[in-house]
Amino acid sequence: MSNQQWGPAPQNPDPYQQPYQQPQGQPDPYSQQDPYGQQAQYGQQNPYGQPNPYGQNPYPPAPYGAMPGPGGRPRPSVGFGQAIKLFFKNYAVFSGRASRSEYWWVQLFLGLVYIVWTVLFLVAGGAATMAADSDPYGTTSGTTTGLGVGAVFIIIIGVLMYLAVIVPFLAISWRRLHDTDKSGGFYFLSFIPWVGGIILIILQALPSVPQAWQRWDNGKLPVEN
Repeated sequence: MSNQQWGPAPQNPDPYQQPYQQPQGQPDPYSQQDPYGQQAQYGQQNPYGQPNPYGQNPYPPAPYGAMPGPGGRPRPSVGFGQAIKLFFKNYAVFSGRASRSEYWWVQLFLGLVYIVWTVLFLVAGGAATMAADSDPYGTTSGTTTGLGVGAVFIIIIGVLMYLAVIVPFLAISWRRLHDTDKSGGFYFLSFIPWVGGIILIILQALPSVPQAWQRWDNGKLPVEN
């Protein structure tokens, strides 16, 4: 009989047992904090959340300020019909200004009216004179015939028209001088014999002065339409 020792048999290592154990005191690399668990970088402030530079007004404010009011605008350039309309609508307005077109279209209108009146007067007066001369007995005269009455009637119409336009004509002449940055009192230069009318025509033909409104646009201003 062999001297076999009946002690406990040595244990064989389990082939499925983990052969490697982490040395004691060393941190488990898999137990470290998940790098994806860190605060997401996308959670930081969105750079696109900053104010949009294109939302700002890239242009500086207008250096000349706000749009000027009615007193700061130049007077409109108008046609013949509009000038006559404004002539009567601004009947006795001596403040403010009048453009060259406003003034000279009115001058043309009044000149045409005067020519028509003169022609009618000459025709009526000439016809009355011829009728009186053709009376062999001299029993009629130019003032008693129908044509003579017509001539007198034309004279009365002429006087009434003159009275109707004298005030608006003075007013528009005053405003035209204002538009050249001159006092309306320059109109009285026209009373100088021989040269006064020429001086006034030259003054009324001058171009508009842009700064004239600062002196003359006060009180009741003339309408524009």
